[in-house]
Amino acid sequence: MAGWQFWIDRGGTFTDLVARSPEGRLSRRKLLSENPEHYRDAALAGIRATLGLGPHTPIPLGLVAAVKMGTTVGTNALLTHSGERVLLITTAGFADALEIGDQARPDLFALEIRKPVPLYDAVVEAEERIDAQGAVLRPLNQPALAARLAQARAEGRQACAIAFLHAWKNPAHELAAADLARQAGFTQISLSHQASPLIKFLPRAETAVLDAALSPPVRRYVEQVAAELPADCALEFMQSNGGLTDAHRFQGKDSVLSGPAGGLIGMAKAGRAAGFEKLIGFDMGGTSTDVSLYAGEFERTLDTRVAGHRVRVPMLGVHTVAAGGGSILRYDGARLLAGPESAGSLPGPLSYRRGGPLTVTDANLLLGRLQADFFPAVFGPSASEALDLEAVREGFAELAEQIPGYTPERLAEGFLDIAVEHMADAIRHLTLARGVNPAAFTLVSFGGAGGQHACAVANRLGIGQVLISPYASVLSAYGIGLAERREVRQEAVEALLPSPTGGGAGGEGATPALPAALKSPWLPHPGPPPVGEGVNRRALLRYQGSDTTLAIPFDTPEAMAAAFHAAHQARFGFSDPARPLVCAAIESETVSGGGEPAPEANLTDAPADPVTCRPVFLHGVWRDTPILEAEALGAGQAVEGPALLVSDGSTLVLEPGWRASKTPRGDLLLSAHACQTRRPDPARPDPAWLTLFNRRFMSIAEDMGETLRQTARSVNIRERLDFSCALFDRHGDLIANAPHIPVHLGSMGDSVRAILKKFPPPPPEEGPGVREQRLSTPMRPGDAWLINCPYAGGTHLPDITVVMPVFDAAGAELRYFTAARAHHADVGGISPGSMPADSTHIDQEGCRSEGMLIVREGRLLEADLRAWLGPSNQNPPFPKGGRGDFRDGGTTETPLNPPQPPFGKGGSDAAPARNPDQNVADLQAQVAACHLGLRLLRQLEEETGPEAVLAYMGFVQDNAEAAVQRLLGRLRGGEFRLPLDDGSHIHVNVRIQDARALIDFTGTSPQQPGNLNAPASIAHSAVLYVFRTLIDSDIPLNAGVLRPLAIRLPPGSLLNPRYPAAVVAGNVETSQNIVDALYGALGALASSQGTMNNFSFGDAAHQYYETVCGGAGAGPGFAGASAVHSHMTNSRLTDPEVLELNFPVRLERFGLRRGSGGAGRWRGGEGIERRLRFLAPMSANLLALRRRIGGFGLEGGTAGAPGRQWIERADGVRAEVAGIDRFELRAGDVFVLETPGGGGFSH
Repeated sequence: MAGWQFWIDRGGTFTDLVARSPEGRLSRRKLLSENPEHYRDAALAGIRATLGLGPHTPIPLGLVAAVKMGTTVGTNALLTHSGERVLLITTAGFADALEIGDQARPDLFALEIRKPVPLYDAVVEAEERIDAQGAVLRPLNQPALAARLAQARAEGRQACAIAFLHAWKNPAHELAAADLARQAGFTQISLSHQASPLIKFLPRAETAVLDAALSPPVRRYVEQVAAELPADCALEFMQSNGGLTDAHRFQGKDSVLSGPAGGLIGMAKAGRAAGFEKLIGFDMGGTSTDVSLYAGEFERTLDTRVAGHRVRVPMLGVHTVAAGGGSILRYDGARLLAGPESAGSLPGPLSYRRGGPLTVTDANLLLGRLQADFFPAVFGPSASEALDLEAVREGFAELAEQIPGYTPERLAEGFLDIAVEHMADAIRHLTLARGVNPAAFTLVSFGGAGGQHACAVANRLGIGQVLISPYASVLSAYGIGLAERREVRQEAVEALLPSPTGGGAGGEGATPALPAALKSPWLPHPGPPPVGEGVNRRALLRYQGSDTTLAIPFDTPEAMAAAFHAAHQARFGFSDPARPLVCAAIESETVSGGGEPAPEANLTDAPADPVTCRPVFLHGVWRDTPILEAEALGAGQAVEGPALLVSDGSTLVLEPGWRASKTPRGDLLLSAHACQTRRPDPARPDPAWLTLFNRRFMSIAEDMGETLRQTARSVNIRERLDFSCALFDRHGDLIANAPHIPVHLGSMGDSVRAILKKFPPPPPEEGPGVREQRLSTPMRPGDAWLINCPYAGGTHLPDITVVMPVFDAAGAELRYFTAARAHHADVGGISPGSMPADSTHIDQEGCRSEGMLIVREGRLLEADLRAWLGPSNQNPPFPKGGRGDFRDGGTTETPLNPPQPPFGKGGSDAAPARNPDQNVADLQAQVAACHLGLRLLRQLEEETGPEAVLAYMGFVQDNAEAAVQRLLGRLRGGEFRLPLDDGSHIHVNVRIQDARALIDFTGTSPQQPGNLNAPASIAHSAVLYVFRTLIDSDIPLNAGVLRPLAIRLPPGSLLNPRYPAAVVAGNVETSQNIVDALYGALGALASSQGTMNNFSFGDAAHQYYETVCGGAGAGPGFAGASAVHSHMTNSRLTDPEVLELNFPVRLERFGLRRGSGGAGRWRGGEGIERRLRFLAPMSANLLALRRRIGGFGLEGGTAGAPGRQWIERADGVRAEVAGIDRFELRAGDVFVLETPGGGGFSH
């Protein structure tokens, strides 16, 4: 007879255990993961308790056949930085590359920038270099590396990560370095090309470092568990990819989603066994909630972040939101907030008797949704006491006294509404943002707290069915027990997908890499797999020029192309069959073993009676609510809500309007028949609804941004993320934005208002016939406009904004706007990249529009668009039903816009846009993002009512206004004069009185003949940004911030220039200095680098633009961060391997410029040094201030070092380059850029 099996999920708060006896009976157990007073390890304690053994009694041979585990050991080591000390070995010149990362700061509005602490503590640079094609440029200097490794080993390090540039293409140097590390005595060696065999240096290197840091503690835990199990027990661990692996093969990089992956497997298997194929997983635990999607197959992701650290391995698509039973509840004076901070398992919620804060669990307890006598009594010092209801009552009563009109019960219910919205929002992100209707899915609820909120979450999403397995409270552990063994392997390809005729798709020749990759020895050839084993093969395909891959079942090239286009159409709403496809990688997955859920044994037909009846607070009133034991329900028995269904360690809240019935398999199937949903009162703001709408508005903008990133073609947008998405009310006032680029956000409202003024919507009473006669091409539903004119709300010409109006369902009333602004790689002008250093007239900087209709009633006006981009760009439009279509198919080619020349007076020497196909593709991605925002706003209207949406667009602005007024009561005004490199200056005087402020820029220099002039909208953005950063609480950025602030900008000045002043540098350079001047006037923060270090280069075939990080300013109590973008930008840098593969350049060094930060009690951050060798002639432009004058310090802190740059010519001559300069680079030249440091603070 087989021995016992134990299926275990060791979570952050609880450890869940399912035991399968030798006779096949299942039992479950739940323990606190951390309970050091009683046991060392929860998993082993649960095994021994189930077997009836003492806490230290050895487990006999033959008693336990298998243990299958998911564990958070690796994740915990990551969160607490308790992993192994790691030595990073990397290519010479890139020692600081991982510290710099993609240069973006994690919190857009934080004055103190806190970057993730690296997981390595020492770096060795190896003398070696491989190019983008895999050719060796510099052989590995093995003797030198061996000496450095011996030294590092002598210092006590045992783990190392080896990451060399382009090792995905040629791993020879990494393999040779690994041999040297083994000879030196390193016991953990992680290689980047093995950790992630795909292109992109940074995520591959970060994954290798993470693996080196986490594998030793994971291995130690594995050995600890194995040592206490009998020798004949099979021990397996769940990987992030959803498959089990033998204990000795379990690696750190594969452990970070170990437990959640088990939940997804359990969800899918339970749902399929119950007859459902379209499932949404809802796993609510103590610390967080995991949501997932299953529609016949598992979704996988290749790149994610955990605790700020990037890991790129195949893993199941689990989206985690910081909302769980332990989410901390608080009131900020205007809004109720639930999370993201968590009480964890220590101290845990207030009711856990360890002195914790009020949490979601406590709210459920107060309202009767949790009953202490139906919950495990494992709390307090003795681990045997029940939940503490009395302490919870006192806590809510005390908090309710701070909020007029709130009772403790109403307060607790408001907090639960917010937590439910956080969780529902995560599901919307998985579904609605991808064009999937969640109402067509069944919600599978599990996790210790899932049943308490499943009906409420389903109500929010319009989901009519909820499935709950008998093992819902331990479904992650149950799924681990049923999971298959899986091995997923990948191989990079990066080649055009061949067409049936043998050439590349789209008529381009295919490289020979794809056929070679298909013959890889580990990729099984067609044919039957071994008995009991299955093989799944997938190709990761993307459009040429895109960065978004879709996994397609491996087949013939034509079949894969057809499947890709269909998948792209379904996910993003469009496809382009004429565009070449690239096979980024191939993937092989070997699958074996696994099980299916068995029907629940011992079901009875006899209906169960309630065991008791208790008052429960539901929808604003106390209701007498029956409590039934879920396991005692008879097959087919139906229970009407409200009711509480309790089982071993969990509680299901059956809301009014829901019915629960037990299926013949023992599952609970909940069905909605008369759901009661609460809608907000639009007459007055409510603290709970204020938080709900704030979050929902921001979430819509975030989903818009993700769609734009995934569908854009240019590197600027898909890699550097130089874009912003936002929502606006009917007046063009900013309501919410995603955390994108600050200089865009405050100025986009001006662009929306410019469109509104030029193309006013017809009054509702006008008929369609009257509208058609309007010469100004009025707004209609389905329209979208393009605008980029700096004198009409724009910033500079490469930043093109797409504005889309949102009407009511009848198309009569304008209600809102969605907008997306993106920096295009080239819009014409006198230099490639449209960032000329020497422009003196706006029209030398590119194509300009004060408002142009580009989508009419859902159809792209491509002919008009190409005409605007330049007369030589009359290429054929996209095919009917392809990229040009946003509604029902087809394109409109008849021009509907009045003719407007792309270049005005003074721009006769300017060129048209150099890559119009890319412009059109990126604009279409912007339109797709705006259209998604429109759909999501209409979805919000359906849920809450349009009157509430309109009202809360006002209330969220009122909330921001009140926050600024409170801030002004604490601030002191001041005056500051900031000189610029060209001799001009910014002068600002901030005067504060009666909770209002005047920001007066009188005394600023007049507009300049160069291009540092900044349109008025830029100053508005800077003021909006600065005052938002000074507010302590986490309020969304919206137009309400500006209400108490009056801004005075002298006409004809540097900050309010008149046409035709050139402005291309004003957006990127002057904006940074406006911010620094404001902080200087308020004494809040020393100067940051004061520039974006804009560098662009190009020729007829290539255009590239980047902004480069530097040092951040120090402030009271904190040093400035190094090598990070600050203030008005937060764009990413292109990965070095992607840069070198796509452009004729080679990055030779990218590191910190040590000593460049200003001195002080708190030092300014360091700038960086970047060396770029050109492999072909290019025209280049640099726009960078702070080259003559460093960023100022405050309170006795010294200035940061100014930036500098030069060219090292191929013939050895050094050529100096000015901060604002236009120059030519020849093949072999090296451009060297040293960016400024931040100012110091205090003596």
